[in-house]
This record gives sequence, structure tokens and C-alpha cells, in this order.
Amino acid sequence: MPRLSSGILLFRRAPELQVLLGHMGGPFWAKKDEHAWSIPKGEHGPDEDAETAARREFAEETGSPAPEDLVPLGVVKGSKTLTVWAAEGDLDAEAVVSNTFTLEWPPRSGRLQEFPEIDRAAWFDLATARTKLVKGQLPFLERLVDTA
Repeated sequence: MPRLSSGILLFRRAPELQVLLGHMGGPFWAKKDEHAWSIPKGEHGPDEDAETAARREFAEETGSPAPEDLVPLGVVKGSKTLTVWAAEGDLDAEAVVSNTFTLEWPPRSGRLQEFPEIDRAAWFDLATARTKLVKGQLPFLERLVDTA
């Protein structure tokens, strides 16, 4: 069974169409910038409603509640089946506080360390977002343009 993930792509229209992305936390992404940013999202089980999971994950990864009104952007299948909604809103990217995950680091050291799921967030215009967002999530930017 494929792994399921759901998220919310927050956007604003001023001064131009921009999206909020989170830089993936942890040692694997620490020195990467291009294609190292993500829509706030997370995994869920097959028995959990995808929209409910998207709302929970948005809150966990940004520290802010998910917006009420969501517009479905559909599904992209890759290593995970990712379902995303868009929501118009504004959020102070500097104030984003993410939940954490535990990882053995360095590998095979026996030491467990905690890392934020998102170590920082920022607003990007669509051209810049195309260079920042992980490649598997790029279709959602085009879908946003079609719906926004």
C-alpha cells in the first residue's frame, strides 16, 4: 500500500501571487536550498481523512491553525500519494514554529537527536518557488495558478 501524505499550500496575492513553503529540517537538508523546500504536509494512515490530516499537519509544521476555506488541488503520486489543498491567507513566516522528529545522528552513533520538521519558512513568488520546492510537489504550483 502506498504511503499517504496531505498538506495545505497557503498563498497570498499581494504584492503578487506568493506561496508559503517550509525548508525541510534535519541534517540531510541543512546545506541544501534548491528543491529543499516543501508544502507543509505530513503522512497519515489510510483510515484518516486526508483533509483532516492536512489541517493537523499544517498546524504542527507552522504552529498556526489551518485556514477554514480550502480549495482542493488534487493528488500527485510519487514515492507517496500526496493530496494538497490551497488556502488564501497570510502568516508571519518568521514566526513559524514546527514540531520535531527524532533521528539517530550521526548514523550508527547510537545518539538520538531532535530536529524540526521545518527549520524555517518563507514566502516565494511562483518563479522562485519553482526552484525551491521539491520536484515531486511542483505540479501543485501550476494547479494553484489555475484555481487562484
